[in-house]
Amino acid sequence: MNAPMQPIPPARRRIRARGLSASQRGSSAVEFALVFPLFFMIFYAIVTFSLIFVAQQSLTLAAEEGARAALNYQRAQDVKTALDDRASAACQAASNLTNWLAARANCDASWAPCTFDATMRCVTVTLTYDYGSHPLVPPIPLLDATLPSQLTSTSMVQLNPGYVL
Repeated sequence: MNAPMQPIPPARRRIRARGLSASQRGSSAVEFALVFPLFFMIFYAIVTFSLIFVAQQSLTLAAEEGARAALNYQRAQDVKTALDDRASAACQAASNLTNWLAARANCDASWAPCTFDATMRCVTVTLTYDYGSHPLVPPIPLLDATLPSQLTSTSMVQLNPGYVL
């Protein structure tokens, strides 16, 4: 014999109307809680490595421009002073291009005889940014092991000592 039909409470009617049974309530929240950390880590990694790439490109461009600035004429009494002035001008130009890094990029410009031609002088500009101490994005525990501790870029220009003065 058939049992008489019981009326369905209004709360259950709403759940059944949406296609969910009472045992599936809250499953979307659980799924979101499981998937959100993975999506957040992927998004965080994309942003972090994009900013590292931008900083590295900026250092490379600044080192190149610093090396080009070493080609500019510097009035001096002797060759050594002229080369020192050119190295100083190279660092100044490179530092001006990296000021968005909050002046934490260190510049080192030096000159020496070129290794491929001892009669020529080469000015080398090296920019270094300590990313480990000054990260652009705050690190998170799982991802900080893959981040570089330091970003470096070097550029060199060759000078003929006969045209230095």
